[in-house]
Amino acid sequence: MDIVVANRDSNNIGVLIGYGNSSFANQTTYATGSEPRSIVVSDFNNDTRLDIVTANSGSDNISVLLGYSNGSFADHITYSTGSYPRSVAVGDFNNDNQMDVVVANEKSNNISVLIGHGNGTFADQTTYSTGFGPGSVAIGDFNNDILLDIVTANSGSNDVSVLLGYGNGTFANQMTYSTGSEPRSVAVADFNNDSRLDIVIANYKSNDISVLLGYGNSSFAGQITYSTGSEPRFVAVADLNNDTQMDIIVVNSGSNNVGVLLGYGNGSFADLTTYSTDSGPLSVAVGDFNNDNRMDIVVANLGSSNVGIMLQENIVVLGNAMGFTFDSGSDLRDLAVHDVNNDNRLDIVIANYGSKTISVLFGNGNSTFANQVTYSTGSRPNSVAVDDFNNDTYVDIAVANYDSKNVGILLGNGNGKFTLQTSVGTRFPFAPFLLAVGDLNNDGRPEILVGQNGSNVAHILVAYDIGSLTDQITYSTGSYPIFVAVGDFNNDTQMDMIIANYRGNTVSVLRGYGNGSFADQATYSTGSYPVSVAVGDFNNDNQMDVVVANEKSNNISVLIGHGNGTFADQTTYSTGFDPGSVAIGDFNNDTRLDIVTANSGSNDVSVLLGYGNGTFANQTTYSTGSGPGSVAVGDFNNDGRLDIVTANSKSNDVSILLGYADGTFANQTTYSTDSYPISVAVGDFNNDSQIDIVVVNYLKNTAGVLLGYGNGSFSDQTAYSTESYPMSVAVDDFNNDTRLDIVVVNQGSNKISVLLGYGNGSFADQMTFSTGSRPIFVVINDINNDNRLDIVVANFWSDNVGVLLGYADHAFLEQMTLDSGDGSLPQSCIIADFNNDNQKDIAIAYSGSDMISIFLGYSNATFADQREYSTGFSSSPYSIA
Repeated sequence: MDIVVANRDSNNIGVLIGYGNSSFANQTTYATGSEPRSIVVSDFNNDTRLDIVTANSGSDNISVLLGYSNGSFADHITYSTGSYPRSVAVGDFNNDNQMDVVVANEKSNNISVLIGHGNGTFADQTTYSTGFGPGSVAIGDFNNDILLDIVTANSGSNDVSVLLGYGNGTFANQMTYSTGSEPRSVAVADFNNDSRLDIVIANYKSNDISVLLGYGNSSFAGQITYSTGSEPRFVAVADLNNDTQMDIIVVNSGSNNVGVLLGYGNGSFADLTTYSTDSGPLSVAVGDFNNDNRMDIVVANLGSSNVGIMLQENIVVLGNAMGFTFDSGSDLRDLAVHDVNNDNRLDIVIANYGSKTISVLFGNGNSTFANQVTYSTGSRPNSVAVDDFNNDTYVDIAVANYDSKNVGILLGNGNGKFTLQTSVGTRFPFAPFLLAVGDLNNDGRPEILVGQNGSNVAHILVAYDIGSLTDQITYSTGSYPIFVAVGDFNNDTQMDMIIANYRGNTVSVLRGYGNGSFADQATYSTGSYPVSVAVGDFNNDNQMDVVVANEKSNNISVLIGHGNGTFADQTTYSTGFDPGSVAIGDFNNDTRLDIVTANSGSNDVSVLLGYGNGTFANQTTYSTGSGPGSVAVGDFNNDGRLDIVTANSKSNDVSILLGYADGTFANQTTYSTDSYPISVAVGDFNNDSQIDIVVVNYLKNTAGVLLGYGNGSFSDQTAYSTESYPMSVAVDDFNNDTRLDIVVVNQGSNKISVLLGYGNGSFADQMTFSTGSRPIFVVINDINNDNRLDIVVANFWSDNVGVLLGYADHAFLEQMTLDSGDGSLPQSCIIADFNNDNQKDIAIAYSGSDMISIFLGYSNATFADQREYSTGFSSSPYSIA
């Protein structure tokens, strides 16, 4: 490994050739433009030799130095940029297999993109606006479309700008995300192993770093901050401890050190460890400088005018043995090592042949262990193995029971506790002697290999996780619950429910306990006949708020959440006639949530732009087909702007309205469906990174799928049979195969239909599960925190909502119900955490009782009684979001 250094004050770069033993030759200097601030190496002319590009802040240009085969470089060639270029990065932005350059221009508040010709020369710059003071730039694919995107750290506006690439060398307008104070440096990596790129930023003034976990669709979670040393100026990422998890290195210029934060692989990091440098460290790079297969660090020290090398030392010393006492006669036969309680510390599982038990010793992370916990097994357990056998992301234990001649499974709960042993398969003809696990058939699930004493064969146990159903659990709501949604309303990380009560003119909020059960409802008044609800943070206080569509009073109700599961009184805003569905999104890219309603009485949608303080502008309406009864949002043409789709029941089509950057929309384009489309949802059904549409056709008993082409147009629908009178549709991955599935509520048969997706845009035949009477709306979430999706159904004539807990691959427990009272007519519901207790709550809109109610959830999958909130006399709230 060699080193190249940008020497700002002498207007050159220094190249130090490495000897491979962590020592280097004296530097050779090459002239650049004025004040080189940033440097990147790549092959710009396809001669397999590394070249150099520098960002020259004093001369407003970049320098390109083409490399020779002997480690020397040609004289620099300059290309103009914006004002005060501070940072440079390279990548192939137009998919021509040639390297291009992007530069962050601090004083002109933009980036310059220079497309490479592949011969060492570049086209003139194209500029794109960013936030104020972009001082650092990085690249990555933030929306998983295999096209490179750009991110800048903007020190003047305390945010980062994300610009999505179109793959032809051009980029969409920026989206911004808040950071700490004066962000100076940005880097990208996958910190939580979800195959989606995340962002880390060094915040100079707030002495911390911000980590923004990516959702893979170009959006990011709110920042998580970690303290650093004084004045962090630069950040880099690498796997420093060879655990395959990405770690963070930050340069603290004010405290003259570098800090290392080791990553746990789940998006979180260990506390900072610091290492001293010389004076004024400014930037850092990593590489293996002494060929020991460990990453080392090189630091550029501005104050002492040198670079420092930090070699990684990794000497393992074995201490004296530690002993652990077991019961007399335990007769320990086998052990396995694994983290069985998800605390990132290794534990030990031991087979006790003599006492018919296994023992678990939980590690403290410092080479000591807690006292053993024992679990009964079959007779004479001889071998143990650990893995996730039922695909719930929790570690389970398999035991070979020698005398019982079977294999037992103890399913883990993720907290170090296990269920009672269940036997796998039938009794063997010989005694199982040894166990091993592995994915032998590449289906993503572990199989168990059983070696048997006295037999010259090995058995493979393949578990097919198909599951079964139990009775539903029901919870009372208001009158005629028509819609349900989910969210965490009380900040306890557990999902709660909100239900729209059609006849009660209320919404019900049910606080979730995190185990699939809920507290009794709390109700809140809405307008007349609430029919739909949606959940979002409308005033940027990190608490969940609610919006309700009120069909008969032609308005929406906005209820601001207090973060403890309760809400302020409603504020209403006028819409078109008969708003029957509501959705939220940021339509004008100002990082503030906006609202859209589908108005079946006036054949249009209403768009209300949010001010970010919980209030909204007056509506702007856009024409749709006849009788729009459902609305959804998505980016249908890959321009980084949200678009709108409505299901138009009276004209038998869907309307697509493509969005502009200012929150306005183009005229509709329509696509035919079957008879009376009544509900619509969006998702990528064929894994081509383009958004598709599914609509349920009420009078045809079908679900229609329209595949998107990524330019805002769609294929003709393909229809799939459902039960009778399908009323509502939602999409998610129910069987954890990374392919989207469809769930449909069938009002005529009192059932839901689940259609499993094949990942190519087609679906298997439906599976059905029973609900309450006249199910009208469905929403999906993980109610009981078992990493399996559950289903919540609003049962219109039963005055309750049903919760169907999912388990195994694609099965659901029969529903539990939440009663809402006679005549409440629940129309719509959502799930969220309304009281910040990390439990999922439910809010319901009741068109029959002119209210919404909140069921606060408990951690055991039950709910408290509802709390009621009025939406106003004859408001008939119909939708809640």
